[in-house]
Amino acid sequence: MVFSSVIFLFRFLPLFFLLYYLVPGRMKNFLLFVGSLFFYAWGEPVYVVLMLFSTLVDYTHGRLLGRFRGRKGAKLILLSSVLINLFILCFFKYADFLTGAVNQAFGLSLPLLSLPLPIGISFYTFQTMSYTIDVYRGEVEVQKNLLDFGVYVTMFPQLIAGPIVKYREVEKRLHHRRFSITEASAGMKRFCIGLAKKVLIANQAGELWVTVSAMELSGMSVLTAWLGVLAFAFQIYFDFSGYSDMAIGLGEMLGFRFPENFNYPYISASVTEFWRRWHISLGSWFREYVYIPLGGNRKGLPRQLFNILVVWLLTGIWHGAGWNFLFWGLWFAVALMLEKLFLGRLLAWLPKGIGMLYTALVVLTGWVFFALDAPARILGYLGVMTGAGEDFVDSRFLYLGGQYWALLLTAAVCSTPFLHNFTAKLEKSGTGWGMALYRFGEKVIPAALLLLSIAGIIEASYNPFLYFRF
Repeated sequence: MVFSSVIFLFRFLPLFFLLYYLVPGRMKNFLLFVGSLFFYAWGEPVYVVLMLFSTLVDYTHGRLLGRFRGRKGAKLILLSSVLINLFILCFFKYADFLTGAVNQAFGLSLPLLSLPLPIGISFYTFQTMSYTIDVYRGEVEVQKNLLDFGVYVTMFPQLIAGPIVKYREVEKRLHHRRFSITEASAGMKRFCIGLAKKVLIANQAGELWVTVSAMELSGMSVLTAWLGVLAFAFQIYFDFSGYSDMAIGLGEMLGFRFPENFNYPYISASVTEFWRRWHISLGSWFREYVYIPLGGNRKGLPRQLFNILVVWLLTGIWHGAGWNFLFWGLWFAVALMLEKLFLGRLLAWLPKGIGMLYTALVVLTGWVFFALDAPARILGYLGVMTGAGEDFVDSRFLYLGGQYWALLLTAAVCSTPFLHNFTAKLEKSGTGWGMALYRFGEKVIPAALLLLSIAGIIEASYNPFLYFRF
């Protein structure tokens, strides 16, 4: 079940929130837990057992860590939790990839398991691991109520594609939260904006990318290749940030506050800045639980560069079982290490526009690794982008550009904080036409976006969520 579906919008969501607002306080967690399991089971009923197993494992390890905190056995308990979580993640996500790599390298014919990837396993596994690590560090209290811990793990808004929520970010509201009309209203508006980003922009940009990526490279022009990867860049941004907006909005409607996951990454003037603005919850997780424990930037430049390399190899692998994701991680590792060595200082000295152009080129090139899985196809596509195509421009580019220019312009504007800043300026105007326009837009625009999105969902034949496969 995806957020941008008729069954979610018109059946699950209204019924769930009707019951949620009617039941008394302590029953809300029970309803949220059961509703979340139903939401997940709609698409993958078998893997509900796996998610419940992960919940029990980390709940039990948390209780044990609370009992042995400060004693010798605590490290072994933490190690047990981490290893079990990583084994589950690696078994379901990488077993077939590793088996295939071994078969290819040594000429073997080991059987593949061909297990379908449990949706959201990369997200909820990282969440449960962060809980046990934080309990070990003494940064959060042990959760003794199994139901409350189950709500934290299974909560349907961010269960499948994040943002990755650390336990301490929702700890207090798991125990006590009040219904607020203001928060619920803000959550509804945020949900409508996220749904529009997904349906009205991401899906349309995705159709353009599908069209271009299906073309033969031998007949593709340079500008057509750039148009295709630009479309993918907009698709993945509005797809993922749209989902995050919907998750954050649903969280507000439930009485929770989830962390922001995107901060206009495409206006970045360096790759370092880009990754501070893109998938913020994942970057925060790796920084807190991998980069800093490895030494961060405290042990000299060589060690810092090594730590960056490790983090980005893991980031690439986290995204998927494929050589393309490994190369994608290495690509950004190299860019970030160069910025640490000298390029960052140079970019800070140059005009911001040059930094933004450089970042755009690095990021768009990276998206080619991300979007295509065959190494030969990746190299061929990059070759066309850098001038190996038969023509610089052709009729297909002119046709597609003419067909999608309004979408691309809208996506470009919405990738910047222009509309947000304009709205904030109207809100702060106090009185007069500015405030009147703000009040009108506050009520009309979310409703209009919702209606347009519903119409798009009903008519759509292309409606994937890219991050569901991670």
